[in-house]
Amino acid sequence: MRLFRFLKIIYVVLRFGLDEFFLAHTRVRWLRAPLNLLLFFRNTSEPRAVRLRLALENLGPIFVKFGQLLSTRRDLMPTDLADELAKLQDQVPPFPSSEAVAVLEATYRKPLREVFQSFEETPVASASVAQVHFAVLPDGREAAVKILRPGIAPVIAHDIALLNVCADLMEMLWADGRRLRPREVVGEFEKILHDELDLMRESANCSQLKRNFANSDLLLVPEVYWDFCTADVMVMQRMYGIPVSQVDALRKADIDIPRLAENGVEIFYTQVFRDGFFHADMHPGNVQVAADGRYIALDFGIMGTLTDTDKHYLAQNFIAFFRRDYKRVAEAHIESGWAPAETRVDELEAAIRAVCEPIFDRPLREVSFGRVLLRLFQTSRRFGIQVQPQLVLLQKTLLNVEGLGLQLDPELDLWKTAKPWLERWMNEQVGWRGLLKKLRREAPNYVTLLPQLPRLLHRHLADNGAASRSDEALRKMLEQQKRYNTWLILLNLSLMGIVAWGILVAT
Repeated sequence: MRLFRFLKIIYVVLRFGLDEFFLAHTRVRWLRAPLNLLLFFRNTSEPRAVRLRLALENLGPIFVKFGQLLSTRRDLMPTDLADELAKLQDQVPPFPSSEAVAVLEATYRKPLREVFQSFEETPVASASVAQVHFAVLPDGREAAVKILRPGIAPVIAHDIALLNVCADLMEMLWADGRRLRPREVVGEFEKILHDELDLMRESANCSQLKRNFANSDLLLVPEVYWDFCTADVMVMQRMYGIPVSQVDALRKADIDIPRLAENGVEIFYTQVFRDGFFHADMHPGNVQVAADGRYIALDFGIMGTLTDTDKHYLAQNFIAFFRRDYKRVAEAHIESGWAPAETRVDELEAAIRAVCEPIFDRPLREVSFGRVLLRLFQTSRRFGIQVQPQLVLLQKTLLNVEGLGLQLDPELDLWKTAKPWLERWMNEQVGWRGLLKKLRREAPNYVTLLPQLPRLLHRHLADNGAASRSDEALRKMLEQQKRYNTWLILLNLSLMGIVAWGILVAT
């Protein structure tokens, strides 16, 4: 099977003239002329970006999904390729309903009629990895049942192996191959697909996001019905809403469109900076709007996470950016280690200003984050800044948010909407509220540690005293120990008082 698949890839590569990516190296460039003469079926009249998109569509859903990932890596891809690959749509024909039923019955080890009160055999959505059917549980709750495509794991394994072969060839034979790091991109793609193949993981993602937005007036997340979930099947609450892309339908439903656009920005920043856990696949197909104007999140296979350090430096970058404090942006890049320590702040500041200054005071419809990000990535390469792997999904999500905001409200001022939220968040992190929150979190550790400090210090000083051969030194040390003990007792009492006060105020 792998040989057949490899031959098909070779055929598609030659048919769409993609050999120019592999035969650009001086050592093998001479092969292009004879290939053009021998292969009469080649399509080389279109630009290379269009031919690449068509080739990926011909190779099937896994390659389409790979192209979608490449379109987000504007730090690696040339502009023309990234723009064209962004047009890829993952519209995959559903697999037969009989196979879906067979998967469910094999999973639950009983006839389908004993599992669900009713089950709609016609799928409502189909993608490269899974498809969704509606059903009713035995207790009458309406559910959406997500079923993994039968036999998809070995297909993905074969395609990933072949993509690695293609990546090796690109590095050897394409002039820009090493700079674009294709093997790194394939590895990232493999990790994403591996996560999507485990529906228990997706169920846990959904449950976590729902807990983060419990009682929220901005976002609805379906409930997971854990008793019915396995690695191959995910069962969750059926949600009713209008696809966010149907703006006319939203207006007919009396949805406040400008407010909806602002809420989308707030949801994004809340996920990223408050929780460090965000939905990283927020394209219009995964977002609906409920009758009360709240967003509905769907499909939780791709989620991003950020550490507290990442959040801190990102927030500093965003706030400095919104204030046009480009020097602080440059300093934050160096302090975080994203830029080399020897980078000159003034040079990096000037480069960032040249990219960002032209886009301020413009409505969203006049600003392309894609192009801004591209210029920032070009600037990054000039200063030796490596794009952080944990920020790639964040970049992808930011582009999704831009697209949604532009679709809903072209007049949305993304800067004014985001700036007060970020400033409030930073005040909560570094102000007195942040101090109280940290004291409350660390209180159990303090309560356990503080009473032990005098004993530990006494032991340390006693050990040092025993080792000393000088009686005078020992006497002075013991006197010093007494003073330390007194100060430590006072310090303990003060810290315990602060902790108790912090707990009372925070609660």
